[in-house]
Amino acid sequence: MDDKLETIGETGLQFFGKMTASISHEIKNVLAIINENAGLLEDFTRMADGGVAIEPERLKALAQAVMKQISRADTIVKNMNRFAHSTDESLKTVDLNDTLELVVVLSNRFASMRSVTLEPKLQQSPVKIKTSLFFLMNLIWLCLDFAIDAAGDGKIVELATQKTDTETQICFRRLGGLAQAPLDTFPTEREQSLLGLLKAEVIVSPENNEIVLKLAGDIEGINKYNSFPFT
Repeated sequence: MDDKLETIGETGLQFFGKMTASISHEIKNVLAIINENAGLLEDFTRMADGGVAIEPERLKALAQAVMKQISRADTIVKNMNRFAHSTDESLKTVDLNDTLELVVVLSNRFASMRSVTLEPKLQQSPVKIKTSLFFLMNLIWLCLDFAIDAAGDGKIVELATQKTDTETQICFRRLGGLAQAPLDTFPTEREQSLLGLLKAEVIVSPENNEIVLKLAGDIEGINKYNSFPFT
């Protein structure tokens, strides 16, 4: 297999593993909170069996806490489902706004661990492109991961979608620490392989505190790696 294809495949597996591990961690956190509430409910039951009156407000608050976590778990599982289905088709027409929004949701935990806030600034109208959804999400994540480290003292990464007659872009902005970032190591071989696959280009602009990812509107028929993943 071509070295670039090996890099793409390895990078994709790492991305899938990293995100699913993070999702499972979030689900475990939800289950832990529900378990704590179940223990509290058991305490209330024992108190009631002993003749202690339990205020309805306490039971209501407990029920609301459990329902809140169930709703949270439902959202996490829905996002996990969307992520898993990104591998369904080699080529697909997608709304870049929806794609970026999902990557941000999946990445929020990683950003929070580094005390960085992600702020999506999406266009009101759909931004449609024909691409390989899973590998596009992988590329966005790799750029975002670098951007998070380059957020600087502001601790904010703003993400914006842009579409003109000639270009479709994702901009990673407000990167106050970009000038001090190891720019000689980005994009790495992983990003370069995905950029080639998706016919994309990344521009790092320390003077503007931003990274711009330029995307092809339709990669069908122009992908040079025609043996993978497209058939």
